[in-house]
Amino acid sequence: MPALRYVIVDVFTDRALAGNPLAVFTDARGTGTKTMQALAKEIGFSETTFVLPPEQGGHARIRIFNPRAEMPFAGHPTLGTAFVLAAPLQLGMIGIETGAGLVEITLERDSSGHVEFGRMQQPVPKVYPFERTEDLFAALGIAASELPVELYDNGATHIVVTLASEQAVAALAPEPSVIARFEVTGVNCLARAGDRWKTRMFWPLGEDAATGSAAGPIACHLCRHGLVPWGTEIEILQGEEIGRPSTLYARADGSEAGIERVEVSGCAVVVARGEFRLEERAS
Repeated sequence: MPALRYVIVDVFTDRALAGNPLAVFTDARGTGTKTMQALAKEIGFSETTFVLPPEQGGHARIRIFNPRAEMPFAGHPTLGTAFVLAAPLQLGMIGIETGAGLVEITLERDSSGHVEFGRMQQPVPKVYPFERTEDLFAALGIAASELPVELYDNGATHIVVTLASEQAVAALAPEPSVIARFEVTGVNCLARAGDRWKTRMFWPLGEDAATGSAAGPIACHLCRHGLVPWGTEIEILQGEEIGRPSTLYARADGSEAGIERVEVSGCAVVVARGEFRLEERAS
Protein backbone atom coordinates (compact mmCIF):
# COMPACT_ATOMS: atom_id res chain seq x y z
CA MET A 1 0.00 0.00 0.00
CA PRO A 2 2.08 2.95 -1.23
CA ALA A 3 1.98 6.24 0.65
CA LEU A 4 1.52 9.40 -1.41
CA ARG A 5 2.69 12.30 0.72
CA TYR A 6 1.40 15.82 0.23
CA VAL A 7 1.79 19.31 1.63
CA ILE A 8 -1.02 21.86 1.81
CA VAL A 9 0.04 25.44 1.27
CA ASP A 10 -2.06 28.61 1.23
CA VAL A 11 -0.82 30.78 -1.64
CA PHE A 12 -0.91 34.57 -2.10
CA THR A 13 -1.27 35.18 1.61
CA ASP A 14 1.06 35.55 4.59
CA ARG A 15 -1.35 33.89 7.04
CA ALA A 16 -2.92 30.47 7.31
CA LEU A 17 -6.49 29.81 6.14
CA ALA A 18 -6.50 32.65 3.63
CA GLY A 19 -5.31 32.87 0.05
CA ASN A 20 -5.77 29.98 -2.38
CA PRO A 21 -5.17 26.49 -0.95
CA LEU A 22 -3.00 24.05 -2.87
CA ALA A 23 -2.07 20.41 -2.35
CA VAL A 24 1.44 19.48 -3.49
CA PHE A 25 2.31 15.79 -3.88
CA THR A 26 6.06 16.02 -3.44
CA ASP A 27 7.01 12.70 -5.10
CA ALA A 28 4.60 11.55 -7.80
CA ARG A 29 6.94 9.09 -9.49
CA GLY A 30 5.00 6.00 -10.52
CA THR A 31 1.64 7.73 -10.09
CA GLY A 32 -0.59 7.42 -13.14
CA THR A 33 -2.70 10.12 -14.73
CA LYS A 34 -5.98 8.56 -13.58
CA THR A 35 -4.78 8.50 -9.99
CA MET A 36 -3.58 12.11 -10.17
CA GLN A 37 -6.96 13.21 -11.49
CA ALA A 38 -8.80 11.19 -8.85
CA LEU A 39 -6.67 12.69 -6.07
CA ALA A 40 -7.29 16.22 -7.36
CA LYS A 41 -11.03 15.51 -7.32
CA GLU A 42 -10.82 13.93 -3.86
CA ILE A 43 -9.04 16.96 -2.41
CA GLY A 44 -11.33 19.38 -4.20
CA PHE A 45 -9.07 22.43 -4.32
CA SER A 46 -9.03 24.55 -7.46
CA GLU A 47 -5.69 22.90 -8.30
CA THR A 48 -3.38 20.15 -7.07
CA THR A 49 0.21 19.60 -8.23
CA PHE A 50 2.29 16.44 -8.64
CA VAL A 51 6.07 16.77 -8.55
CA LEU A 52 8.18 14.70 -10.94
CA PRO A 53 11.85 14.63 -11.99
CA PRO A 54 12.86 17.42 -14.40
CA GLU A 55 13.20 16.82 -18.12
CA GLN A 56 14.16 20.24 -19.53
CA GLY A 57 16.84 21.64 -17.22
CA GLY A 58 14.63 22.74 -14.32
CA HIS A 59 14.83 21.65 -10.70
CA ALA A 60 11.50 19.79 -10.92
CA ARG A 61 8.59 19.13 -13.26
CA ILE A 62 4.98 19.45 -12.18
CA ARG A 63 1.65 18.30 -13.50
CA ILE A 64 -1.29 20.49 -12.51
CA PHE A 65 -4.84 19.17 -12.13
CA ASN A 66 -8.09 20.86 -11.22
CA PRO A 67 -10.96 18.57 -10.13
CA ARG A 68 -11.97 18.06 -13.77
CA ALA A 69 -8.86 18.10 -15.95
CA GLU A 70 -5.12 18.62 -16.27
CA MET A 71 -3.88 22.16 -16.94
CA PRO A 72 -0.68 23.15 -18.77
CA PHE A 73 -0.09 26.14 -16.50
CA ALA A 74 -1.60 27.83 -13.47
CA GLY A 75 -0.11 30.53 -11.27
CA HIS A 76 -0.82 29.71 -7.64
CA PRO A 77 0.10 26.02 -8.10
CA THR A 78 3.47 26.94 -9.63
CA LEU A 79 4.32 29.52 -6.96
CA GLY A 80 3.03 27.34 -4.12
CA THR A 81 5.02 24.33 -5.31
CA ALA A 82 8.14 26.52 -5.45
CA PHE A 83 7.68 27.45 -1.79
CA VAL A 84 7.31 23.78 -0.80
CA LEU A 85 10.31 22.55 -2.78
CA ALA A 86 12.70 25.45 -2.18
CA ALA A 87 12.50 25.29 1.61
CA PRO A 88 14.50 22.06 2.07
CA LEU A 89 16.69 22.69 -1.00
CA GLN A 90 17.81 26.13 0.26
CA LEU A 91 17.58 27.58 -3.22
CA GLY A 92 17.45 31.26 -4.13
CA MET A 93 15.90 30.47 -7.47
CA ILE A 94 13.99 27.41 -8.53
CA GLY A 95 13.06 26.41 -12.06
CA ILE A 96 9.79 24.51 -12.40
CA GLU A 97 8.85 22.81 -15.65
CA THR A 98 5.17 23.14 -16.56
CA GLY A 99 3.12 22.20 -19.58
CA ALA A 100 3.66 25.78 -20.81
CA GLY A 101 7.44 25.66 -20.38
CA LEU A 102 10.03 26.41 -17.71
CA VAL A 103 8.95 28.93 -15.06
CA GLU A 104 11.62 30.50 -12.85
CA ILE A 105 10.76 31.67 -9.33
CA THR A 106 13.13 33.88 -7.35
CA LEU A 107 12.72 33.42 -3.60
CA GLU A 108 13.29 35.96 -0.86
CA ARG A 109 14.15 34.76 2.64
CA ASP A 110 14.10 36.39 6.07
CA SER A 111 17.10 36.51 8.42
CA SER A 112 16.40 32.95 9.60
CA GLY A 113 16.40 31.58 6.07
CA HIS A 114 12.63 31.10 5.92
CA VAL A 115 11.13 31.68 2.46
CA GLU A 116 8.76 34.63 2.78
CA PHE A 117 8.18 35.87 -0.77
CA GLY A 118 8.42 34.57 -4.32
CA ARG A 119 8.69 36.28 -7.72
CA MET A 120 7.50 34.15 -10.62
CA GLN A 121 8.45 34.96 -14.21
CA GLN A 122 5.42 33.86 -16.20
CA PRO A 123 5.06 32.90 -19.86
CA VAL A 124 4.36 36.00 -21.95
CA PRO A 125 0.69 35.77 -22.94
CA LYS A 126 -0.74 35.91 -26.42
CA VAL A 127 -3.58 38.43 -26.76
CA TYR A 128 -6.73 37.94 -28.78
CA PRO A 129 -9.87 40.05 -29.28
CA PHE A 130 -12.97 38.60 -27.64
CA GLU A 131 -16.00 38.66 -29.90
CA ARG A 132 -18.82 37.38 -27.66
CA THR A 133 -19.05 40.50 -25.53
CA GLU A 134 -22.85 40.74 -25.56
CA ASP A 135 -23.19 37.18 -24.28
CA LEU A 136 -20.49 37.83 -21.69
CA PHE A 137 -22.08 41.05 -20.42
CA ALA A 138 -25.43 39.25 -20.12
CA ALA A 139 -23.79 36.42 -18.16
CA LEU A 140 -22.17 38.92 -15.77
CA GLY A 141 -25.22 41.18 -15.52
CA ILE A 142 -23.34 44.29 -16.66
CA ALA A 143 -23.86 46.82 -19.45
CA ALA A 144 -20.29 47.30 -20.67
CA SER A 145 -16.57 47.13 -19.91
CA GLU A 146 -14.45 50.23 -19.27
CA LEU A 147 -11.68 48.83 -21.49
CA PRO A 148 -11.85 46.52 -24.50
CA VAL A 149 -12.57 42.92 -23.54
CA GLU A 150 -9.67 40.68 -24.54
CA LEU A 151 -8.53 37.08 -24.15
CA TYR A 152 -5.05 36.31 -22.81
CA ASP A 153 -3.40 32.91 -23.22
CA ASN A 154 -0.29 32.06 -21.19
CA GLY A 155 -1.05 28.35 -20.90
CA ALA A 156 -4.25 29.30 -19.08
CA THR A 157 -6.89 31.31 -20.93
CA HIS A 158 -8.34 34.40 -19.27
CA ILE A 159 -10.92 36.95 -20.34
CA VAL A 160 -10.34 40.38 -18.76
CA VAL A 161 -13.27 42.73 -18.09
CA THR A 162 -12.78 46.16 -16.46
CA LEU A 163 -15.57 47.77 -14.42
CA ALA A 164 -16.06 51.29 -13.12
CA SER A 165 -15.85 50.59 -9.37
CA GLU A 166 -14.90 47.99 -6.82
CA GLN A 167 -18.54 47.98 -5.69
CA ALA A 168 -19.57 46.87 -9.18
CA VAL A 169 -17.05 44.02 -9.00
CA ALA A 170 -18.27 43.00 -5.53
CA ALA A 171 -21.89 42.85 -6.74
CA LEU A 172 -21.25 40.27 -9.48
CA ALA A 173 -22.93 36.87 -9.12
CA PRO A 174 -22.76 34.92 -12.40
CA GLU A 175 -23.89 31.32 -12.66
CA PRO A 176 -20.94 28.91 -13.09
CA SER A 177 -22.84 26.92 -15.71
CA VAL A 178 -23.13 30.08 -17.83
CA ILE A 179 -19.45 30.93 -17.37
CA ALA A 180 -18.61 27.41 -18.57
CA ARG A 181 -20.08 28.22 -21.99
CA PHE A 182 -17.16 30.52 -22.78
CA GLU A 183 -14.72 27.58 -22.60
CA VAL A 184 -11.88 29.48 -20.94
CA THR A 185 -9.93 29.03 -17.72
CA GLY A 186 -11.63 32.06 -16.20
CA VAL A 187 -13.49 35.33 -16.61
CA ASN A 188 -11.71 38.06 -14.64
CA CYS A 189 -13.53 41.24 -13.60
CA LEU A 190 -11.56 44.07 -12.04
CA ALA A 191 -11.72 47.70 -10.96
CA ARG A 192 -9.44 50.23 -9.35
CA ALA A 193 -9.56 50.22 -5.54
CA GLY A 194 -7.57 53.29 -4.51
CA ASP A 195 -3.94 52.56 -5.38
CA ARG A 196 -4.70 48.84 -5.75
CA TRP A 197 -6.92 46.71 -7.99
CA LYS A 198 -9.81 44.53 -6.93
CA THR A 199 -10.49 41.44 -9.03
CA ARG A 200 -12.73 38.40 -9.04
CA MET A 201 -12.25 35.34 -11.24
CA PHE A 202 -15.21 33.16 -12.23
CA TRP A 203 -14.79 29.71 -13.74
CA PRO A 204 -16.97 26.62 -14.30
CA LEU A 205 -16.51 25.45 -10.69
CA GLY A 206 -17.43 28.78 -9.09
CA GLU A 207 -15.05 31.51 -7.96
CA ASP A 208 -11.29 31.37 -7.45
CA ALA A 209 -9.61 32.81 -4.37
CA ALA A 210 -6.36 33.94 -6.05
CA THR A 211 -5.53 33.49 -9.72
CA GLY A 212 -1.82 33.82 -10.40
CA SER A 213 -2.14 32.95 -14.08
CA ALA A 214 -4.59 35.86 -14.47
CA ALA A 215 -2.60 38.43 -12.46
CA GLY A 216 0.06 38.72 -15.16
CA PRO A 217 -2.46 39.23 -17.96
CA ILE A 218 -4.29 41.80 -15.82
CA ALA A 219 -1.06 43.81 -15.48
CA CYS A 220 -0.53 43.46 -19.24
CA HIS A 221 -4.07 44.61 -19.95
CA LEU A 222 -3.78 47.70 -17.78
CA CYS A 223 -0.42 48.63 -19.30
CA ARG A 224 -1.51 48.00 -22.89
CA HIS A 225 -4.49 50.31 -22.45
CA GLY A 226 -2.65 53.08 -20.61
CA LEU A 227 -4.05 52.78 -17.07
CA VAL A 228 -0.70 51.68 -15.61
CA PRO A 229 2.81 52.56 -16.88
CA TRP A 230 4.85 49.65 -18.21
CA GLY A 231 7.21 48.27 -15.56
CA THR A 232 4.99 49.28 -12.63
CA GLU A 233 4.19 46.63 -10.05
CA ILE A 234 0.50 46.59 -9.17
CA GLU A 235 -1.18 45.12 -6.08
CA ILE A 236 -4.23 42.95 -6.68
CA LEU A 237 -6.85 42.04 -4.09
CA GLN A 238 -8.95 38.93 -4.62
CA GLY A 239 -11.01 36.35 -2.72
CA GLU A 240 -12.77 38.55 -0.17
CA GLU A 241 -16.27 37.52 -1.28
CA ILE A 242 -15.55 33.82 -0.69
CA GLY A 243 -13.78 34.27 2.64
CA ARG A 244 -10.25 33.71 1.29
CA PRO A 245 -8.66 37.18 1.06
CA SER A 246 -5.59 37.15 -1.14
CA THR A 247 -2.92 39.61 -2.23
CA LEU A 248 -1.06 39.28 -5.52
CA TYR A 249 1.56 41.49 -7.12
CA ALA A 250 2.07 41.71 -10.86
CA ARG A 251 4.29 43.59 -13.27
CA ALA A 252 4.39 43.75 -17.07
CA ASP A 253 7.38 45.08 -18.99
CA GLY A 254 7.00 46.11 -22.61
CA SER A 255 5.88 48.89 -24.90
CA GLU A 256 3.43 49.60 -27.69
CA ALA A 257 5.43 47.09 -29.70
CA GLY A 258 4.43 44.26 -27.38
CA ILE A 259 4.74 42.54 -24.02
CA GLU A 260 8.31 41.61 -23.13
CA ARG A 261 8.23 40.16 -19.61
CA VAL A 262 5.62 39.28 -16.99
CA GLU A 263 6.21 38.76 -13.26
CA VAL A 264 3.72 37.70 -10.60
CA SER A 265 4.68 37.66 -6.93
CA GLY A 266 3.35 36.85 -3.50
CA CYS A 267 3.64 34.98 -0.24
CA ALA A 268 2.64 31.45 0.74
CA VAL A 269 2.20 29.56 4.01
CA VAL A 270 2.51 25.81 4.61
CA VAL A 271 -0.46 24.75 6.75
CA ALA A 272 -0.62 20.94 6.73
CA ARG A 273 1.06 17.70 5.74
CA GLY A 274 -0.43 14.28 5.15
CA GLU A 275 -0.50 11.19 3.01
CA PHE A 276 -2.84 9.01 1.02
CA ARG A 277 -2.55 5.22 1.18
CA LEU A 278 -3.88 3.52 -1.90
CA GLU A 279 -4.11 -0.18 -2.62
CA GLU A 280 -2.99 0.39 -6.19
CA ARG A 281 -2.14 3.22 -8.51
CA ALA A 282 -4.24 3.44 -11.64
CA SER A 283 -2.49 4.13 -14.92
